[in-house]
Amino acid sequence: MVVEDEHALASLVTSYLERDGFEVTATGDGADAVALARTVDPDVVVLDLGLPSLDGVEVCRQLRTFSDAYVLMLTARADEVDTLIGLSVGADDYMTKPFSPRELSARIQARMRRPRTGFTGDRGTAEPARVFGPLSIDVLGREVTVDGESIHLTRTEFDVLATLSSAPGTVFSRAQLIEAVWGPTWVGDDHMVDVHIGHVRRKLGDDAARGQYVRTVRGVGYRMGTGE
Repeated sequence: MVVEDEHALASLVTSYLERDGFEVTATGDGADAVALARTVDPDVVVLDLGLPSLDGVEVCRQLRTFSDAYVLMLTARADEVDTLIGLSVGADDYMTKPFSPRELSARIQARMRRPRTGFTGDRGTAEPARVFGPLSIDVLGREVTVDGESIHLTRTEFDVLATLSSAPGTVFSRAQLIEAVWGPTWVGDDHMVDVHIGHVRRKLGDDAARGQYVRTVRGVGYRMGTGE
């Protein structure tokens, strides 16, 4: 789904994505985008920040109440504050205008081709849940619980947590997490990893100081906590 109020740009992006095999639905209105997403259940949402009726931040916030679509935000404002505002409501990635529609399509294709983190080998092969104290991670089922209560994570948040939990004793650098979750061809600010780590901690009831589930290794990266 392409949500962009600049008609020429929306048409250009749509044509590139359709040429590359995507089925595209487009709208230029924020409120309409939320209603449309409930109907078409998109896998990917290309979402402009500046929209009529509802801006991109509010659209993303509402999408995250019912959709785990991969959200890539577009913004004409390249300053860090707008970027972090967009990511704080659940956007997975962002591009600043002007951008290459070819690069946009390539980035989406690379993301969608990657298997979701944790899916390796035969899907029929059961993998026991990864348990860290009260935290349980069912990688194949993509379910996370804390004290038996289900925790909703976005696709990207889950993939970050699944990557960390795949090797609990290993410290992952930002670059390693980006390669595992976003792919080796992704280009952008690696501090986006910190934003998603913050989201995961908040949803799990953790914080950086405690590090119950996700621990910061200063100057290196992140690793799983023990859950204690």
